[in-house]
Amino acid sequence: MSDTIVNRVAQSGIVTLNLEDYYPTAPVAVFDIKEFLFRGLILREKEFREMVKAHDWAQFTGKNVAITCSADAIVPLWAYMVVASNLQPYAAYYAFGTEETLQTLLFAQNLTRLNPEDYRNKRVVIKGCGDKPIPASAYVEITRLLKPAVKSLMYGEPCSTVPVYKQKEPDAL
Repeated sequence: MSDTIVNRVAQSGIVTLNLEDYYPTAPVAVFDIKEFLFRGLILREKEFREMVKAHDWAQFTGKNVAITCSADAIVPLWAYMVVASNLQPYAAYYAFGTEETLQTLLFAQNLTRLNPEDYRNKRVVIKGCGDKPIPASAYVEITRLLKPAVKSLMYGEPCSTVPVYKQKEPDAL
């Protein structure tokens, strides 16, 4: 019997893709219109515009910003547009929604950097454990991007995977 230890995982040809590599790097901030509403419920245009004008927008420099309203109020759509136009010179990126919505959008945007052709006919495992919280939407998006190209797609670690997709073998003639 041979005493040689063979790393079969390394020899398997499995490519590991870590979604943490696509994690948004800019800090995240939330802009809540609620703070600009009269009694936290009503938007008065004149007061709203004055508060927007006086607001320190520079605090959002280089940040990804979620524009939201946590109050149960009817906010005219133009108000979100006014906020967005004031964020534009400062924020790295901004979108309407919760912080979770923003993370979903940022992940989708970052995953567009991935070239599915780099994984053509390869066995790919999407790393399942990490230090950063990866939204479920990122796993769905990576599946959408890679499925047409890969030979197989798995979730987990190369030593312990859950099969997600396996390309069917062409029928023998």
